[in-house]
Amino acid sequence: MSNDVVICLSASSGYDRAAQGVAGAGRKLADELSGSLRAVVVGAADDQMLADVAEVADAVIVADQPELADYQPESYLAAFEHICRQLEPAAVLLGSDTVGLELTPRLAARLGGSPMSDGTGLSVADGTIRVSRSAYGGKAEAVYELKRSPAVVWVRARGFEPALPAGSEAVVEKTSVELPEATTRIVERHVEEQEGIPLDDAQLVVGGGRGLGAAEPFDDLRILATVMNAAVGASRSACDEGWVPPSYQIGQTGKKIAPELYLAVAISGAAQHMLGVSDAKALCAINTDPDAPIFRSCHFGIVEDYRKVVPPLTERLRELKQ
Repeated sequence: MSNDVVICLSASSGYDRAAQGVAGAGRKLADELSGSLRAVVVGAADDQMLADVAEVADAVIVADQPELADYQPESYLAAFEHICRQLEPAAVLLGSDTVGLELTPRLAARLGGSPMSDGTGLSVADGTIRVSRSAYGGKAEAVYELKRSPAVVWVRARGFEPALPAGSEAVVEKTSVELPEATTRIVERHVEEQEGIPLDDAQLVVGGGRGLGAAEPFDDLRILATVMNAAVGASRSACDEGWVPPSYQIGQTGKKIAPELYLAVAISGAAQHMLGVSDAKALCAINTDPDAPIFRSCHFGIVEDYRKVVPPLTERLRELKQ
């Protein structure tokens, strides 16, 4: 078993903000272990992605067989397992996307390692890898020691700073793996149209909650977001009401974001929602209830009806931009 750290990346996602965060977490852990950072890319990665990854990793291994062109759990699991067995790393890191959430426990079982989900911090103590994660809906932090190697963790990628260039470009090595016969097949794809800035990578986010009362007020939030160059999100209750698509949902069972600024409009601040925004650098809230839980967590708050704040705020920002 080496002291190296492996990051598992999907070519279909590219070297996006989440992949950059995984690389940042991997580099930090590899440095603490005095090991190397090795990137495993599965799928048909383009030259730009491979160049970006090679800039921050010490080695890049690519499996891009035709059978890996589309994400299939069985084939991706087999590819990651095959390469990780050869590398014998101390830790394997995945991101907080479909691939990471679905494969982490299965990959840990295949490799005989310790699985862990939703890691928000990584460290080493007495040669043992420790993973920090939120507990009790974000009200506390728990630290776990992963005794079996390798530690296989999906991390809250956007909560980690991107990895810095390693200084020299890594060699990209292509490999082929023996894949099992797929037990599932893709029969249809449905791609939801993306409106505005993607929520996952936004530096500014405006979120709306049940207090908006209907779907129409989200139009006001979209106008504000356009002026701010921000993305629009929502609490689970707003999504459950059908006011916005499920892809807007932020929280424990939705997307976990890490913007520079999160503006919560008519959101009470339930623990499950706050877990999704705990990595925001600055949190602001507008709510009519002075006792709303969100005011205990935000940096700036306004106790007022959003209809008296959002329109004039939009106009003022528009004037400042002009």
